[in-house]
Amino acid sequence: MEKTEWYLEYEIQINRPGLLGDISSLLGMLSINIITINGVENARRGMLLLSKYDENITRLKSILQTMDMIQVTKLRKPKLRDKMAVRHGRYIHRDVDDRKTIRFVRDDLGLLVDFMAELYKKDGHKLIGIRGMPRVGKTESIVAASVCANKRWLFVSSTLLKQTVRSKLIEGEYNPDNIYIIDGMVSTRRANEQHWQLIREVMQLPAIKVVEHPDIFVQSTEYKMDDFDYIIELRSHEEEEITYEPVQRQQFGQEDGFSMFDF
Repeated sequence: MEKTEWYLEYEIQINRPGLLGDISSLLGMLSINIITINGVENARRGMLLLSKYDENITRLKSILQTMDMIQVTKLRKPKLRDKMAVRHGRYIHRDVDDRKTIRFVRDDLGLLVDFMAELYKKDGHKLIGIRGMPRVGKTESIVAASVCANKRWLFVSSTLLKQTVRSKLIEGEYNPDNIYIIDGMVSTRRANEQHWQLIREVMQLPAIKVVEHPDIFVQSTEYKMDDFDYIIELRSHEEEEITYEPVQRQQFGQEDGFSMFDF
């Protein structure tokens, strides 16, 4: 019988010396291995566990619930967010109203890159949107995650190094292991019909597609926000507002601090 991964998280109520040792000893007596352990937000500790028998996890839960020093907050098969929390010591935060929208700030770039890399490693089609103001690190994070996931990335449209608006791919670039990157702003403002035909082809591939500025992208295509599996928001700080007003002002000839290609 293969061992199964579990995620245990508890909040410390009384932080006395030897508490972690007692819990570790309990896990050892139940033949449960600790894979990873780390402090998580708000006086919580998270553990990735490995157990051969599910009934031992049931026994563990019963015993832990009798301990006054801790309060068990999670004991379940680990989700991606759980693994990220143990690795980085902090939780990925979802939008309260839209659970597929996940928020990061620039200080979380390491967490963001690790999270996106894990998404890339999973097989099959995924459509990921990423919002953010200019020069916050959107494209760089997408590329860094591709490197971490050992995937090849391809710019269908981009402004990272220079203006990129492709109208075709060569034979070897049609590969489900590739990460296809589309800048919705560039495609909307600068593309021709050949480019849009290429985007339609790419969107049909069983591969990962990452769209910067998804709100602009859906305005010019038949796709909707509901088609996205994840929406990632990246801000310089928690209170920053993500807005496209600089581009809209520029369209009407008003001065602003950004060019369209800053986005």
